[in-house]
Amino acid sequence: MATTHIDAEPADIAPTVLLPGDPLRARHIAQTVLDDARQVTARRNMLGYTGHWQGQPVTVMGGGMGIPSTAIYVTELARTYGVRRIIRIGTCGGLGAANLGDVLLAQSASTDSRFNRMQFGGHDLSAGADFGLLRAAVDAATAMGLPVRVAPVFSSDCFYDGAPDLLDHLRRHHIAGIEMEAAGLYGLAMREGFAALAILTVSDQLDRGQHMPAEQREQGLERMARLALASAASA
Repeated sequence: MATTHIDAEPADIAPTVLLPGDPLRARHIAQTVLDDARQVTARRNMLGYTGHWQGQPVTVMGGGMGIPSTAIYVTELARTYGVRRIIRIGTCGGLGAANLGDVLLAQSASTDSRFNRMQFGGHDLSAGADFGLLRAAVDAATAMGLPVRVAPVFSSDCFYDGAPDLLDHLRRHHIAGIEMEAAGLYGLAMREGFAALAILTVSDQLDRGQHMPAEQREQGLERMARLALASAASA
């Protein structure tokens, strides 16, 4: 049956879900990467599509911006639809040696959000990627000739005007990227028992004031989608 936020039937959602933030990016991936893609949900205009990649069913749908939005969709995907693998594909700000256009495989995700703490008795949760998916992504990237960087990232609740000294703390701890969803995704994966990975393209280099043009972002999205699909197929 459909959920409060997803109007698909259980058979319409595949065991593997790619989760960009933007529902229009989900539509773009479905149209350019998947075979026989069909729209399966559009509630609140959060578009989702199910198709096939190398004969295997795959769903791609938007998850919105930030941990609260992502958590709604991820929880319903896991509990109602029995999804076993969720791979976030998105962009991030890069720090230090992370260059514009680099692909980061988020090994772990720190955060300023209280979301995981609220579910973990007020304690710090070590939110990390599924090792099988992470290893499969490294192997798939090597086979594709795609350079990737396995690195820790940081998920912030603030896009604008966060803590003024945050970037200094991230640099000091050699955190390569900052985004808004991975820590919540990883915490939910640990709690709900599915495999999760965040694959991120550095769209903005925060130390150098560099920004990726829109066309290059779209090309990076397709590259991440193909890497995510190859990773899920071999994990």
